[in-house]
Amino acid sequence: MREIPLALAWRMAVDHAIGKPSRTRLRVVGYDPALDATRVDLFPETGRSHQLRVHLQAIGHPILGDELYAPPEVFARAPRLMLHAAFLGFFHPSTATELLVESAAPF
Repeated sequence: MREIPLALAWRMAVDHAIGKPSRTRLRVVGYDPALDATRVDLFPETGRSHQLRVHLQAIGHPILGDELYAPPEVFARAPRLMLHAAFLGFFHPSTATELLVESAAPF
């Protein structure tokens, strides 16, 4: 995915004039024809607020169940936001120990 600058209006949005640089890598994992939905792995390279949700909306693939960024028909296709952090890694702020957390997606 190319770089998509984000800025805050009444919610986060793509703004090429004043948006801050943001970048997300995307990998297609599979397609479910019954749901007409594609599962993807997302790798944010920057940490902007709502970055993944706005980037997917901007390329025409909003996240199922996203009340804020998806059109009503896409929001209604899932009982909740279908976004899950399967892997997080960070350094503990007090001990500087690297912490790695994994959790399989429940959907």
